[in-house]
Order: sequence, then C-alpha cells, then structure tokens
Amino acid sequence: MSLLEMREIVKEFPGVKALDGVSFTLGAGEFHSLVGENGAGKSTLMKVLSGVYPHGSYEGDILIDNTVRSFRGIRDSEAAGVSIIFQELSLVKELTVGENIFLGKEPSRFGVINWTELYHKASHLLRDLNLDIDPRVIVGNLGIGQQQLVEIAKALSKDARILVLDEPTAALTESEVETLFTILEKLKSRGVGMIYISHKLDEVFRMSDRISVLRDGRTVGTHSAAELTKDKVIAAMVGREVGDIFPKPEHEFGETALDVRGLNVYSIDRPDKALVENVSFAVRKGEVLGIAGLMGAGRSELLMAIFGAWKGKFSREISVDGSIAAISSPADAIAHGIGFVTEDRKRFGLILEQTILDNMTLAGLKSISGRYVCNRTRESIAAAGPMKSLRIKANSPLTIAGTLSGGNQQKVVLGKWLLTHPKILFLDEPTRGIDVGAKQEIYAEINRLAKEGMAIVLVSSELPEVLGLSDRVMVLHEGRVTGEFTRSEATPEKVMAAATGSY
Repeated sequence: MSLLEMREIVKEFPGVKALDGVSFTLGAGEFHSLVGENGAGKSTLMKVLSGVYPHGSYEGDILIDNTVRSFRGIRDSEAAGVSIIFQELSLVKELTVGENIFLGKEPSRFGVINWTELYHKASHLLRDLNLDIDPRVIVGNLGIGQQQLVEIAKALSKDARILVLDEPTAALTESEVETLFTILEKLKSRGVGMIYISHKLDEVFRMSDRISVLRDGRTVGTHSAAELTKDKVIAAMVGREVGDIFPKPEHEFGETALDVRGLNVYSIDRPDKALVENVSFAVRKGEVLGIAGLMGAGRSELLMAIFGAWKGKFSREISVDGSIAAISSPADAIAHGIGFVTEDRKRFGLILEQTILDNMTLAGLKSISGRYVCNRTRESIAAAGPMKSLRIKANSPLTIAGTLSGGNQQKVVLGKWLLTHPKILFLDEPTRGIDVGAKQEIYAEINRLAKEGMAIVLVSSELPEVLGLSDRVMVLHEGRVTGEFTRSEATPEKVMAAATGSY
C-alpha cells in the first residue's frame, strides 16, 4: 500500500494547463525523485500536495494511507503529515534557531511560552540530526547552508511522514551536502517517505529508489533508478537526446575590456573584516573569465563591489576599454557598459510583481523607450527578441514575473541585461536552480556572446560549469587569489587545491 498517491491531477491557470493528468505515488521509507525542466510542473504538483493550491482549485485526488484527503490550506497538509522545504527559505532571520523551529507551535501554558522546554526540544532535535548548531543563536548569523539545515529541522519538528525537498543543496557546501544526505538516510530508515526535486542528477541517482520525469505538465514515466542512466533521464526531460552539454568555445580575444586593480571589500556588519583582499585581474573582449572558489571565498562580493552595488566599504581602481572608470553605483556601471546577472534573482534581479516586459526593459529603459515618455510598442519589440532566443516559457510579455518558474525568471534577468547591450557581462551563478535543458541554452548563449566579442566574468559553484565554459580560471580562497589557470591548465584537482588554499 502506498503512503501517498496523487491521481490524475489537473491544474490550470488562465491560458495554461500546468498539470495535465499527473499521477504520482510514494511508499513509506521510499526516496522518490521528481525531475523535469523548469516549467514542467514539479513545483505546481507539490503546491497541490502542500495545500498551497487548496482542494477545489484542481482536479484529481490525493490519497494518504489509501484515504482521500481534501486540504483547504497548508495547515491541513501538515496535519496529514506532509512537510515541504521550498528552495527559498522561510526562516525569520531575526529570531533564534529554536524560535524558528517551533514558530507557531511554541510549548506554552496559559499563553506563556516555556522557553526552557522550547530550547531543550530544539537541542534534542538538532542533536538527533547530528547538527552542531546552537539553538539560541540568531538565524541571520548563520551561513546559508546552515540555515538550510535549520529549515530541514523545522520541517521534521512537525513529525512529517512525507517530506518534500525542493533543490535542498543549492546553497550547501560539499560537507553540508554530506550532512544532509546522512540525515536523509536516517529518515529513510525510520520510514519517512521523501520526494526529492533537484536538477543535480548525481544527487538524484545517489539515493533514489524511483525516479519520475515530468515534461510539459505530463508524466513522461516512472522507473526504478537502477533501470535508468543520466542520459536516459535527460533525454526524457528535454524530449531529445543530449550530447556534450558544454559548447566548444572558439573565442578570439581582443583588447582588454575590464581591468581591476587593488580591489578590497569589507564586511557590512564588521567594517574591519576584509572579505576580498588586494585582488587584481583583467578580462579581454571575447574572453570568458571563470572565478572559482568555495562558499565564502568572496566571489559575489567581488562582483558587487566592481558594479558599485556593495553596501559596505570597498576600494579599487577600474579601467574600461583602457580608460579609468569612476563607478560608485550600478547606474555608473551600466553607463560604462557593464551588465550583472546577480546570484539572488528574486532580491536583486527582478521585481516579481511586475511583468516580464517591465522587468526586461528596466535596466535599458532610456535607450529602449525614450528618456521622458515610455513607448510600449518599442519596449514590446525589444523584449520579443530575448523572449524568443532564450525560449522563455510564458503566455506573453505581460505575464507577471513572479508566476514564472525559477529557470524562466533567470532567463528574464539575462534578457534584461542583454537589452542594455553590455560590453562586459557579470554572471553570478547564472544556472542555479535551472534544469539541464535550460542550462544548455544559457551555455550556448554565453558562448555566442563571447564569440561576438563580449567580455564575460562567470562565477559558479559548479566546478564542471567553470571548467566547461571558461577560457581562463581565477581561483579565490578566503578573499585572496590563490591560483590562475588557462583552459588547458585548469583541472578539477588544481582548481580545488587552490580553492582550499592548498595549491
């Protein structure tokens, strides 16, 4: 008997059938991965299960323990033993770890919270998961990876029998990933059924008992993981056979486009703490410079400071096309021909409440639409190009950006910067949370832009991505440059040694 069964789920939005008769089952103690391109319907299916889309807003049935359930909201789903950890964290950063874990269900008597009991329970839960985290520490003081593990502890505090993990390792270091999978193995042995959503197929195959593939809102197939290979899964996801994922770069380098000297970046909270120390580098026209390093190495801070967007103290000298460039704000950077696809698309890259059209034309509005009066016709014509070339899945440019899948949101951000016609493009984790098909499209776009003479600086936590796309790799460790390699010199061993300060 299945622990969970979702039968013929149909979910429609205006003009779009997001789910078209999807069925899915999960057994107790089973690790069942759900994969598919962005927009395939994975998150929509899980929102149906979690009560985000309540009963009556979709067709089909949800059965738990062979009994039909009707969830009016998230609380109903949680009461039935379902807990979902979404890709975007839902922690309150101003509260402690313990307060976050038991938020809304604090142990209390006569309306008074029993703090001793709360922290005792939190300590027990963290200890049971082998997490060395103080329950009294403020969540905002933890790294993103540890916050993700706290999110998992919070979900398990609800006695979940069905645990859904949506891209749980996107912000985790390798050691934190190992911690996570140790926790998942323990939960599996206790009979917790897990639905795992990830674009990282190594992780999918690591623990999966079964793998289900969605494409365009339909179930393509469900198979034992032992019956599948990565190539078979990718082919099912994208509807075609997939060859080498990285394009072969054939870039001709021109003169130096960007030259950065003596870059120092300091912590916002602790102005005496250097996050980046005395970094200098240059990138030529037509070149892809990859910046590698472990989490906390200072890669994103480096790009933010060059772009004039870092809120703390920084110092550097910048030359663009051989001339000194005074950049103290993003507007200055844009004026000098620099574009920046940021790591956090929802915080820095998009206005989620606005349309694709408004987002895509925002950075280059003056040149696209006119200095004083908006010309919507010209804006629509300009936005049509990136929407087509980047294959953004949406009904029209007037679709609200916040309703798009993560991968399509990322494409909108990239399209926005392409409409500014930059000479230099910063890409910070450009494929985070994006499926393999969309990754290939973005890789091809990066290669095309470099062939056309654009200078590109690429930051990625995925080492194969850095090695596969870059003409040259610069490695940071604790804010300092610890290695620089040409494409032919860069090997995973050398780059990782430099990233850990061992080179």
